[in-house]
Amino acid sequence: MGSKIGLIAAPLAMLVVLPLALIGMALISVTGGAAALAGACTSTGGPGGPAQQVGDRHWTSEQLTNARTITTVVLRRALPQRAAVLALSTAIVESRLRNLDHGDRDSLGLFQQRPSQGWGTREQILNPVYATNTFLDHLVALDGWYSMPPGRAQQAVQRSAYPDRYAPQEPAASALTHEFWRGPNNPPPESGSNTDGPTQQAALGCSDQGGSTTPLDPQKIPDDFELPADPRRRAAVKYALSKLGAPYVWGAKGPDAFDCSGLTQAAWAHAGVAVSAGTTNQLHDGRVVGSVAQLAPGDLVFIPGSLGSPSNPRHVGIYAGHGLIVNAYDADTGVVLEKLSAWRGEIVAIRRVAEPTAQQGNRT
Repeated sequence: MGSKIGLIAAPLAMLVVLPLALIGMALISVTGGAAALAGACTSTGGPGGPAQQVGDRHWTSEQLTNARTITTVVLRRALPQRAAVLALSTAIVESRLRNLDHGDRDSLGLFQQRPSQGWGTREQILNPVYATNTFLDHLVALDGWYSMPPGRAQQAVQRSAYPDRYAPQEPAASALTHEFWRGPNNPPPESGSNTDGPTQQAALGCSDQGGSTTPLDPQKIPDDFELPADPRRRAAVKYALSKLGAPYVWGAKGPDAFDCSGLTQAAWAHAGVAVSAGTTNQLHDGRVVGSVAQLAPGDLVFIPGSLGSPSNPRHVGIYAGHGLIVNAYDADTGVVLEKLSAWRGEIVAIRRVAEPTAQQGNRT
């Protein structure tokens, strides 16, 4: 497999790409945040909007995107706002609303759930939608959870050594809930009612869903395609390829629909690697790859897209190897496989979120 990647890399070196210095400038520009734009549908930040103050606290774009995800899952399950407040206050305490790939012992993700305690596999827990649903499953199984005193329901779910930390975070969680909630409040579920699954589609709140601007020329997986040998890269690429044809839904992170950064996040979560929520946050994950000639399967490739610019790219795909990129293209197209050459004139940044774990032999 290594020889095949080498054969691919040689012609890639001849592609017209931005020099490393310009890629660095783009990264610096985004890091500096030259413009702080208000509102969740602006040209900065992820689906949760740019970094901003909500209530009496300032939140990063990544934190707001994760807060929006939690609130959306609650809405889709037709649960009341109280469930969002409880889930958000728990995530604030456990991870500061960040999708962490580490924690105490084997704790992971937004809620610091532990695979060894039956919360799911590492890859499942690192998917924010799965983690939120699992928290809610445990929450609604508690008798009287809706009317418990502040902090009591969270502690009953989490069984923390520090039970007093949850209640003080409920005001901040309430402010975030009201920021992202769409429509009227839902009534408390009746005792014993089924609240599993997406029973209500949450409004995403932005008319322009964005997407790619590359000339669309969807590809089929070649007959001689081989997955990367490295186990984590293999898992991420295999997952992304398995989602070809899935619909594009802005803000979605799977398992049945994705936006561009939701697909890359879910793919790497499948490999047990946590990446940030939102394209502009993923732009800082891992390390810089200096040119297209150095691409490896699993690398994240960034272009401006319909909502961005060279200094603020807003569309991302995952390099599959063999000169191909998987990406959630736009709302009319969904997840497609494209030739890397179709992206070459627009690439402004490449990030490697996981290094090879070990030398592996060829596998198919």
